[in-house]
Amino acid sequence: MESFKVYILGCGSALPTLRHSASSQVVEIRGKFFMIDCGEGTQMQLRRTHVGFTKIQAILISHLHGDHCFGLIGLISTFGMLGRTAPLHIYAPKSLEPMLDSMVQMFCPNLEYSITFHAVDTSQQSVIYEDRSMTIEAIPLEHRIPCCGYLFREKPTLPHIRRDMIDYYHIPISQINNIKQGADWTTAEGERIPHEKLTNPSAPPRSYAYCSDTQYMPELHKMVKGVDLLYHESTYDSSLADRARLYHHSTSVEAATVAREAHAGKLLLGHYSARYQNEEGLLKEAQEIFPNTILSNEGLVIDV
Repeated sequence: MESFKVYILGCGSALPTLRHSASSQVVEIRGKFFMIDCGEGTQMQLRRTHVGFTKIQAILISHLHGDHCFGLIGLISTFGMLGRTAPLHIYAPKSLEPMLDSMVQMFCPNLEYSITFHAVDTSQQSVIYEDRSMTIEAIPLEHRIPCCGYLFREKPTLPHIRRDMIDYYHIPISQINNIKQGADWTTAEGERIPHEKLTNPSAPPRSYAYCSDTQYMPELHKMVKGVDLLYHESTYDSSLADRARLYHHSTSVEAATVAREAHAGKLLLGHYSARYQNEEGLLKEAQEIFPNTILSNEGLVIDV
């Protein structure tokens, strides 16, 4: 099976602590590497996670709060010092573009690679990236400023043809792709062998949704329905629900409710408030609603 992994580089919130770094993740899907958010210190976390700098082909920014983007210009500069030549694609709210242009001109005027900026409409769910094997969708979230999440989906693959059937029925190589796409096979004696007998089903496509930062959204589960892995911010526990509403964040209970209603496979909590010395209370509350919940932590690598 092709790789589909999530690397946690940082899962803290706005106030820096010695326990957690600012928000950042890397999604590895079918040999492609995408960074989501780039808070201060992301470069050091990238080093610790042993993800090669040169592998990052695109950076997706959820919103323009510093703990999600202060590390961006530093990473762009480092790419230049490492001799990057491949284009870098940046997906972010439109208002970042003029500021980013100014910073690049100020700090990185002689880059030997191009930066392509893709403005993301945070107000609607839409596909922002697509290739032959996957899509990335922007998911509108509700925060104090324009903000979106990102949904990674594999595309369905063709079924696998059975090697024993190829040999038994003497199927030529030229017909294998036709059979994968649904064609039956007719033997030299005129016997029709149905497609279903000749193939094994392919693995179901996998999906990952990143939802940070947002207040509780009763309809969010519809946009991430059936996702295999859901990362949902859980800045506070339920005792601080009023504070969560004030700052447009979510509690662990609310994150678990979204996961349960979405019929997600697994819930990953993150974006913890600096007030917590550990997050076991957040985990316990969430697991009472959605048992298959885990805590994100720097250095964690999750197979989707």
